[in-house]
Amino acid sequence: MKLFSYLILAVLLMAVGTPLVGAEETADPWGEPVATGIEYREYTLPDPVNVFVTRMERNNPQVILESSIGQGRLSGGGETVSGMAQRYDGALNYWDQAWGSTNQVAVAINGFYFGPPFEPAGVPWSGQVHSGWYSKRFTELESGSGLAWNLDRSLFIGECVSHPASKQQVHFYRLGSEFANLSFDAINIPRDDNEFILYTPQFDYDTGTSGSSEAIEVLVQLQRPSLIIPYSAMAAGEKGEVVKIRNSKGGTPIPFDHVVLSMHGTKKTEFLNKGVQVGDQVGISQKIKDCTNFPTNNWDYTYASIGGAFYFLKGGVIQDFSGDSQANVRDPRTAIAYNDDYIYFIVVDGRDELNSIGMTIPQLAQFARDELGATYGIAQDGGGSSTMVVNGEVKNNTYCNIVICKNRVFLPFVVKSGKDSQSDTAALPMNPSGLTGSNLTQPEPLSGDGLPLTEEYYIYAPDTTGDILQRLVANGMMMVVVQPKDQPNEPVFAVDDPIKTLTQVNVRLGPGTNYGLVDTVDADTTGKILGNDNGLNGIWAKGYYWWRVLLDLPGGVDIVGWVIEPALTLNTNLR
Repeated sequence: MKLFSYLILAVLLMAVGTPLVGAEETADPWGEPVATGIEYREYTLPDPVNVFVTRMERNNPQVILESSIGQGRLSGGGETVSGMAQRYDGALNYWDQAWGSTNQVAVAINGFYFGPPFEPAGVPWSGQVHSGWYSKRFTELESGSGLAWNLDRSLFIGECVSHPASKQQVHFYRLGSEFANLSFDAINIPRDDNEFILYTPQFDYDTGTSGSSEAIEVLVQLQRPSLIIPYSAMAAGEKGEVVKIRNSKGGTPIPFDHVVLSMHGTKKTEFLNKGVQVGDQVGISQKIKDCTNFPTNNWDYTYASIGGAFYFLKGGVIQDFSGDSQANVRDPRTAIAYNDDYIYFIVVDGRDELNSIGMTIPQLAQFARDELGATYGIAQDGGGSSTMVVNGEVKNNTYCNIVICKNRVFLPFVVKSGKDSQSDTAALPMNPSGLTGSNLTQPEPLSGDGLPLTEEYYIYAPDTTGDILQRLVANGMMMVVVQPKDQPNEPVFAVDDPIKTLTQVNVRLGPGTNYGLVDTVDADTTGKILGNDNGLNGIWAKGYYWWRVLLDLPGGVDIVGWVIEPALTLNTNLR
């Protein structure tokens, strides 16, 4: 009789969800605290289904949402969720409406669909906003533009949107007055003939323009991310400055606080006729318009956003997907849901008949509403992409999500978090988190009871022990604890100080190892400290203090970029 009672109790506990086994009890019994304002919980449900959930306090000023980008570039990268979490942990953000505070990445999940048939490999199908930069335009795909988190902490899920051509403009100012404006055609896509494309730092290392294309490219330094902001809201202090005009000279590098205006053919001629000069001020206005018959959302000052599919929960009402075969398959799932108090990241394991068989979209919606109390929810990419990382550790069974497990006992896979292995000195690997060259691997074909591992399953093992399999994805979302801006009261260097390098060192496009590489220079390379209009010299990011420098290379070539403080010293021979 006692055994029967215990079994009944166990079934009841499974039905309502159980907290992480071994987690310490807290004042709030919902789950395990993993960071300021963020908790984690595992659910073991009948069928069986394993669900992994984090929740973030919406009104806690120390925590925010941020999007992530595979390899830091939207031109065709791919990276694991844990790799992206490491990439952006300790990196600069714009949350305080000035660059300088940094991310403590507590939770990361995978993002939206990517690659064929709609986009090149490693490119998300729909749009993205990253740290205030409108980096890729949303499309009308699946009538959904995804979840948006704004600088005022408001949150919504968009649907069908458009971009009125007359509201996407670059404005030019001289002596405080606007003298010209031009409409641009798109953001961060390869430029075609007679087009004007706006490139932000999220596109790639440079614009990728051919030197023979006869394009003109204008490098503009900004005082803030480009943002989604209407013309009427542009203030005098928010304008950038033209710092370089390059005519038919090929791809232009894109530093972290710059944009590039790339124009060809008729658009180039139109620009030249405006008489824009180096030193002119620049403002960028953009607008996202909701389609007719859809709710109107305010996209102005959106800080982080990615696309989504299956907008399954609206105002507490579960939506009808009965006619959608993809929605009614029990698969691994990833979703974001919220109510007035909390934001939830949800990952459901599947494809494992002994441990977790996955959920349909209606089941996911019911779980989000009835168990979590969410009122709105939208799904991300699922299947083998579904991954949750908490404080550097992969929590769910990505192995079975990828290869399909039958008649197997699940043994948890663990990622060794360790220290941030990124380094900018020659003594350590130059860019170990960048999945390029030998770091990007396609393993021997695996199978789950006869199912081949096809080309869509590119897996990256994050360490030499091969502890875990994760799919390379294009983007994701993160829960972040904001760390305050850190600059020393008594800086080591001042503007125009002569310096030299102490060791071979990387020169980067911004202050952080997450930014692209300009060049690698040898020890004893001389140069000087440059000013930075955004006041970031000596800023702490990714484990170092950083300085903007000009370095003299052999042959009279100069390069400009950001270098870590430990690799620099005053050049006393020139003082």
